[in-house]
Amino acid sequence: MEKQGTLILIGVLSLFLLIGCGRKVETPASEAPVVEIPVTETPAEEPVEEVELLISAAASMTDVLAELTETYKEVAPNVTLTYTFGGSGALQTQIEEGAPADIFISAAQKQMDALEESGHIVNESRKTLLTNKVVLVSPLDNELNITSIEELVRDDVKKIGLGDPASVPVGQYSEEIFTNLNILDKITPKAVYASDVRTVLAWVEAGEVDFGLVYATDAASTDKVKVITEAPEASHKEVSYPVAIISSSKHKDESQAFLDYLSSEEAAEIFIKHGFTMK
Repeated sequence: MEKQGTLILIGVLSLFLLIGCGRKVETPASEAPVVEIPVTETPAEEPVEEVELLISAAASMTDVLAELTETYKEVAPNVTLTYTFGGSGALQTQIEEGAPADIFISAAQKQMDALEESGHIVNESRKTLLTNKVVLVSPLDNELNITSIEELVRDDVKKIGLGDPASVPVGQYSEEIFTNLNILDKITPKAVYASDVRTVLAWVEAGEVDFGLVYATDAASTDKVKVITEAPEASHKEVSYPVAIISSSKHKDESQAFLDYLSSEEAAEIFIKHGFTMK
């Protein structure tokens, strides 16, 4: 009987041990370790400043700059290019009188020289970008059989469209050509002067003059005129296009970036397509 009681006691103790070993011990929530996960914050992007560049450019640049404006949007979408086209002399005067401008593109060195001497440009930004040619053009239906500039002295030639030599580079080149060919005094009475080269081109297209002297690039921009001949190279100074940043510009960095683009291979292809020669 005593032995049976001992066995019962052992069995009960064993049962308690089994129950104790199988019990799950939980850690109170207040004692659970806290794991911190670092959060990386993405810095907010600063808005890109919108910039408008004011560009005073020779009228002969009208078409090519229109195309370059479109391609430059891919390079600097935050930059808006706004142009004032005209005779380089008139644009020079406007800049001297305080007209707002960031960049000047002239069709001759004379106007840029004047602005440099008066302190209106950033000298180190100045460079010669392009060259061009002077050509004699006539309306498509012109029946006068002329093949050279010297023949403009003929009596049956009544009106010759020219840029005003006082302010338009193509007019200055034209006057130089006539002087070197010793025909200036015979041409002057027939001359009809325009404020820029595109006006001369328009006169020839409309048949308002018998002939006109324009740039090769202007003649290439239309199918309403025919090119008679190029001016002899030795008869005038090189037709060159200097560019520079205006000293009063508030956007010199953006202006320099645009000038750098004008010297790029992409821009060169467009200039050449329009008939210019890269300097």
